[in-house]
Amino acid sequence: MAKNLVIVESPAKVKTIKKFLGSNYQVVASNGHVRDLPKSQLGIDVEHNYEPKYITIRGKGELLAALRKEVRKADKVYLATDPDREGEAISWHLYHVLKLENKKVYRIAFNEITKNAVKESIKNAREIDMNLVNAQQARRMLDRMMGYRISPVLWKKVKRGLSAGRVQSVALRMVADREEEINTFIPEEYWSLDALLRAEGMRGVLKAKFYGTKDERIAITSKEQMDQVLEQLRSVSYVVSEIKKSDRIRRPPAPFTTSTLQQEASKQLNFATQKTMRVAQQLYEGIDIRGNGTVGVITYLRTDSVRVSEEAQVMTREYITQNYGGEYVQNGQGSGSNKGKKVQDAHEAIRPTDVFRTPAMLKDSLTRDQFRLYQLIWKRFVASQMSAARYETTSVKIDAGEYRFTVQTSKLVFDGFKSVYVEPDEEKEGATPITGLEQGQQFQLEDLDAQQHFTQPPAHYTEAALVKAMEELSIGRPSTYAPTITTLVNRRYVAKEGRTLYITELGEAVNSIMLEAFPSIVDVNFTANMEALLDKIEEGVIDWKTVIENFYPDLDEAVQEAEEKLAKVDIADEVSDVQCEECGRMMVIKYGPHGRFLACPGFPECRNTKPYLEKVGVACPKCGGAVVLRKTKKGRKFYGCENGPECDFMSWQKPSGKNCPKCGQALLEKGKKLVCMNAQCGYVEERTDMKDSEN
Repeated sequence: MAKNLVIVESPAKVKTIKKFLGSNYQVVASNGHVRDLPKSQLGIDVEHNYEPKYITIRGKGELLAALRKEVRKADKVYLATDPDREGEAISWHLYHVLKLENKKVYRIAFNEITKNAVKESIKNAREIDMNLVNAQQARRMLDRMMGYRISPVLWKKVKRGLSAGRVQSVALRMVADREEEINTFIPEEYWSLDALLRAEGMRGVLKAKFYGTKDERIAITSKEQMDQVLEQLRSVSYVVSEIKKSDRIRRPPAPFTTSTLQQEASKQLNFATQKTMRVAQQLYEGIDIRGNGTVGVITYLRTDSVRVSEEAQVMTREYITQNYGGEYVQNGQGSGSNKGKKVQDAHEAIRPTDVFRTPAMLKDSLTRDQFRLYQLIWKRFVASQMSAARYETTSVKIDAGEYRFTVQTSKLVFDGFKSVYVEPDEEKEGATPITGLEQGQQFQLEDLDAQQHFTQPPAHYTEAALVKAMEELSIGRPSTYAPTITTLVNRRYVAKEGRTLYITELGEAVNSIMLEAFPSIVDVNFTANMEALLDKIEEGVIDWKTVIENFYPDLDEAVQEAEEKLAKVDIADEVSDVQCEECGRMMVIKYGPHGRFLACPGFPECRNTKPYLEKVGVACPKCGGAVVLRKTKKGRKFYGCENGPECDFMSWQKPSGKNCPKCGQALLEKGKKLVCMNAQCGYVEERTDMKDSEN
């Protein structure tokens, strides 16, 4: 009979860990959390020192009975939940639910599911870290307080079923702010100019870019300015004034953290953040490898550290030396320094558990998605321990009268880490090296290529870009990025079209309420500061109850004010000018998961509904019909003609009802400006209606 009981979170780990530990150990799974705050109430006693009221999660009764049976048989109990705050809290809950007070109980944690790591964790068993537990308790209670106190306000304001959250609401504001930034963006004109030059004895044509004068860079912002420059350039000599050669290095990227893995998997594999985490979890928990049984092939996937263990560095240097040569091994410790950044450094960067287990060796044992993600992780990690790539760069200055053109090229002289890993934005790097040029050499002008451009608005967020922004602003933690984005999409606050995220009408309504009634909660600095406080709890610097005590009274006051203030603007059913064709009543405007729709007020006797097309008060510039507000299938707003699809007018910005005096096309409203919808026209004017309203 096994005298040692090991309790893990996931059933997928049981077989693997049992194999590593042998017959003296029984391994069972808790299937994640076993206790939580009740769903039916706040679950926090705000009158008595903010004590949480934990209850057994529904459906866990039989599982806990089976675990208690195993506990009675064992002499020692090892709690082997995941190596993070949440895992520590699950171990603590198991300790109380299974009544382990009179047992020999040990907490073990391993960053990878390999034989050495698991056995080493047994040797280094410790007590439950209450600082980690309390940091997780504080996070859970803060999230519960915000969700359970603020969500009912949204139900009254918009519709039932909506939700607010500490991280979720800030992420929604970020998407909304980006949308506003795009909508109010005014394009600015600029021009590029290339000189196509030919020299005696030179093969092909050299393309040089306009820089400005010999003393300073010049930006060309109008056709008139460009015409003046072109007129002068057609009658001058083109002479090489300087040739400068230098060496440049490109350092390898750091190994993956949760955030950077999600970003690169999105860019290179087109994985959603949720899919990346799901597949990475499978690689971490264990893959059945032919001839080796089940083994975890990557380290723990929730981390914001780029630290790499000495053992892994030694193994990787050995692999690189054997397969690429000693010159490819990076001097020092490789790219894996946290550089003073505040991270939860309990575990390492995401890396292969055995670098000699190459993607090609595992291909037959992995699904297509598992293989592609493992290959990305393996290549990135090996590259991080390799030497830098080296380039020889050539910079040429060409004077043309008072103006100057430049040519820059680079030649790869040592590939270093790029022999293993090339980032997508690196693939276009480099150009044909310049050879045979001398200072003072003259060129014959073949042509001048002037191109008009307009500045572009910031791009809409993708999942990868939103994760990057959240990490940079210290909003959330590695474990929260994917669930936050998934919640925004599932609640239909945000629509995902391709890779791009757009705020929906529903999302705009929720964000507007949060900004009006709870400005501090959707403030980026407030949320980042809250994360810092949780870190302080983990470090044992401040008491977790103090954070709760300081937060709740302000939240309670804000909720009470919001309930009183927002009740006056509670959305009532607005009567439309559309008559119900079934019963003759005037239809009303209702709010649903996808936004507004028309419904008969005679419900339930009359159940007639139809799409709501909100007229914006201007005529269609193509056919003269009314312009209406429409939505894509995923909820993104746009302006179209009521006569669609016969009339194909469409715009993401609201038409003003005025036409461009230059080209005749419609002028669109962008903040305080009216902008021609023809991007090549570039006409912009002030909105007179905005001035009138300001006066």
